[in-house]
Amino acid sequence: MVRPAMSSPLLRVEALTVDFCQAGQIQRAVDGISFSLERGQTLGIVGESGSGKSVTCLALLQLLLPPARISRGQAWFQPEGEAIDLLRCSPRQMQQIRGRQISMVFQEPMSSLNPVYSIGFQLAEAIDPQQRLPWASVQQRAIALLEQVQLLKPEDPLEVKKRFLKRYPHQLSGGQIQRVMIAMAMAASPLLLIADEPTTALDVTVQAAILRLLQELQQQYNLSLIFVTHDLNLVGELADRVIVMYQGQIVEAGTVEEVFRHPQHPYTKGLLACRPRLDCRLTLLPTVADFLGATPPRLEVISPAQQQERLADLATQPPLVRVEHLWVKYPVAGRQRFVTAVRDVSFTIRTGETLGLVGESGCGKTTLGRTLLRLLEPAQGKIFFGDRDISHLSPRQLRPLRQRMQLIFQDPYSSLNPRMTIGELVAEPLRLHRPHQSKRQHQERVSYLLERVGIDPQAQHRYPHEFSGGQRQRICIARALALNPEFIVCDEAVSALDVSVQAQVLNLLKELQREFQLTYLFISHDLSVVKFMSDRLMVMYNGEIVEMGEAEAVYQQPQHDYTRRLIAAIPRGLSFWAA
Repeated sequence: MVRPAMSSPLLRVEALTVDFCQAGQIQRAVDGISFSLERGQTLGIVGESGSGKSVTCLALLQLLLPPARISRGQAWFQPEGEAIDLLRCSPRQMQQIRGRQISMVFQEPMSSLNPVYSIGFQLAEAIDPQQRLPWASVQQRAIALLEQVQLLKPEDPLEVKKRFLKRYPHQLSGGQIQRVMIAMAMAASPLLLIADEPTTALDVTVQAAILRLLQELQQQYNLSLIFVTHDLNLVGELADRVIVMYQGQIVEAGTVEEVFRHPQHPYTKGLLACRPRLDCRLTLLPTVADFLGATPPRLEVISPAQQQERLADLATQPPLVRVEHLWVKYPVAGRQRFVTAVRDVSFTIRTGETLGLVGESGCGKTTLGRTLLRLLEPAQGKIFFGDRDISHLSPRQLRPLRQRMQLIFQDPYSSLNPRMTIGELVAEPLRLHRPHQSKRQHQERVSYLLERVGIDPQAQHRYPHEFSGGQRQRICIARALALNPEFIVCDEAVSALDVSVQAQVLNLLKELQREFQLTYLFISHDLSVVKFMSDRLMVMYNGEIVEMGEAEAVYQQPQHDYTRRLIAAIPRGLSFWAA
C-alpha cells in the first residue's frame, strides 16, 4: 500500500493498535499511538516494562508473533519517492526493507546471536545474505564494520582481526556482543536504526561507550534512530525528541528539553524522580506510584550532619565481617596456570552497615561476594564472620552459619526454581534449617515475609513465571530473610529492573535493614545506586580495591582515575526539579 509522495518525515506512525488475543480474551498492548521521525533525528521511547515500547518497534518490522496482532493503524515509511505502509507490506517487501533500510538492535544480545556460529559467520550473513560475494570481500567488510564499532583497531595486524572473526559469542563480554549487534545492524547502511534497550544491564562505562558509538554512527551516516529505554536520563544524553509510554498509550511527547524541564504527566515526573540523585542523599526514593496519587511526594533529604551521625554510630559497632589479604584464583581449563580474580583484598564491614562495592563486569565483584559466603574457595587470606575464621571450615562446619548469611542474586528468574510455587521457595530454607518447626509455623513465616516485601500472601500458590521481574526480586528477598540472617550480599540485585521498580526494591532493602538490623555488602556497577544505598564505598578494578571511603567523599572527591571515569560515565540527563 502506498500514498502519494510529499514533503514528510522518514517515518510517520498513525493510530497504531496492537492486541494480544488469547483464550477468547483481548489485551491491548499498544493503544492507538501516533508519532513521527525526521531524517537524521533521534526519537527516544521511554516507559516501564509492559508499557508497549518493544511491541511498537516489533510491529513496525512485522516481527510480532501470535497471539499478537496489529488491529489497526498505519506506519508510513518514506525513504524516497512514495511512502510505504510497513504494516501492509507483503513478506517479500519486508525482506527488502529489514536489514537494508530498517535495522534493529535487540535488548538481549546473547539471545540474539547464535551460540554455535562464529562472529565472522554471523556478520557475513548480515553483509551478504545471498552468499554471492567472494569470502575475501565479505571478510574485508566485516573487519571494517568491527573497526567502525571500535572492536578492532585499524593498526591491529590482519591476523589479529581474522582471529577475532573466529571467536564465538560466549567468548565476548556483554558490551562487545552489543557492539557486534550494532555492526550487524549497520552492515547494509540502513536509513533507520531501532535500538531496543541496547544498554540495559551494561556497566556505566560500557553504556557510555555504546551511546557515543550510536551518536558517531548517526552523524556519519545521517542515520535516523529510535532509542527505546526505561531510563529517561539515557534519553537526555542521546535523543532530540522523546515520547513517554504508559499502559500502551503515549502520555507525553516533546523535545528532550521540554519533557525534562517541564514534565506535564505524573508518570513522566515519577520516571524522572525515581532514579537515585547525585546532588543529595534521600532517605527513600520516590516511585512512580507516589506521583500517580492525589498529592505528589515530599522528599526527605539526609543532611551531611545526619549522615556523619550515622557513620559515628556505625564506628562504635563491632565488625561483623573482616577480610584479610584475600586472594581468589580460577584454574584455566587444560592448562597448568590460574587466573587471579581477587588480589590481596582487605576490609571490614560493621554490624548494621551497608558497604557498597562498585566496578565493571569482570573486575571480581561477584567472586568476592561469593567467596565471603564460602560459595567459592579462597586461595589465600582469611575471612572472619564475627570472631570466627571461616576461611577453612568444612561444609559440615559451615552449615549452621548458613542461616546467618544469605545472597540475593542478580537474575531473580534464574535463581527461582520454575517447578516450585513461591510459597515452597520461601519455605525451603525453613525446611532445611528448621525441621523441628511445624508446617503451620513455616506457613505463618512465609505469609509474614511475603506480606513484608509487598507480595499478597494469597498468591503463594503461584509460580515464578506468573510474576513480574520486580515481584520476583521481592520473592528472592523474602527467601533470603526466611532464617533471620545478619549479613546479606546483594549481588547486582536491581541492575536488570526498571528504574521505578528499582526504586521500590532499594527502598524495601533500606526499610528491612532498619527493621531487622541487617548488614549488607551491596554490589553494583551503577555508582549512583551504590551511593544511595551505602554508608561506605569500595571501588574494585582488575581484582583490586583501588579506592575506599565514605560514599559521599568518594563521589565528591575521587582519588583514583578509574573512580573518576566511573563517575563521568553516569548518565545525568537534564536537571528537572529540586528536592
